[in-house]
Amino acid sequence: MASKGILFVVATPIGNLKDITLRALEVLKEVDFIIAEDTRKAKGLLSHFAIRKPVISLHRHSPKSRVEQIIRKIEKGENAALISEAGTPAISDPGEELIRCCGERSIKTIPIPGPSAITTALSVSGMPAQTFSFFSFLPRRKSKRRKFLKEIKGYPHTLVFFEAPHRIIETLEDIEEVMGDRKIVLCRELTKIHEEIFRGKVSEALRMLREKGAKGELTIVLEGCLSP
Repeated sequence: MASKGILFVVATPIGNLKDITLRALEVLKEVDFIIAEDTRKAKGLLSHFAIRKPVISLHRHSPKSRVEQIIRKIEKGENAALISEAGTPAISDPGEELIRCCGERSIKTIPIPGPSAITTALSVSGMPAQTFSFFSFLPRRKSKRRKFLKEIKGYPHTLVFFEAPHRIIETLEDIEEVMGDRKIVLCRELTKIHEEIFRGKVSEALRMLREKGAKGELTIVLEGCLSP
């Protein structure tokens, strides 16, 4: 019986393609197939580095049978690389289920570390990062978002979120009203040509966004609650 293959969890650039690691390139060139959240973006990345491998899609709308299909291939001895749309897989993307199932089936999983919008934003925020909480995207509905913000209002440590450009103003309005006019760092288009990092208060960020608008997804780093 053939030995099981390996699942490599490979971090890819969040913008600048030069941020890919030598180890990531080596793995992507050597595996039998690649699992991607967005196959079009994956093929663009692979083409840039002249890598030609079969690509299987795995996103939130994939059929439930897709994970089992992938696991069967690995159990037959094929090695696979999991990549996300950008950054480190399984953090706010569908790869989490595949990795969990591989663990349950005793399939070896090897991390290939690299770029992450979370740690990139924290590294330039100037805010305490010894302890922080990451919440991915906040709820889209205003009532649910405000309820969630009230629940985390008292957290004393730094808070990190993702947000889409068409919701950022509404989200910051809710943050200011529910959590107060705290210090905030907005990171837009990290590592890309139009990278922008704004530091100030929530009210100042709102004023800037109302004047300039916002393009590209944003990573928000928000000051924790200072009062007990």
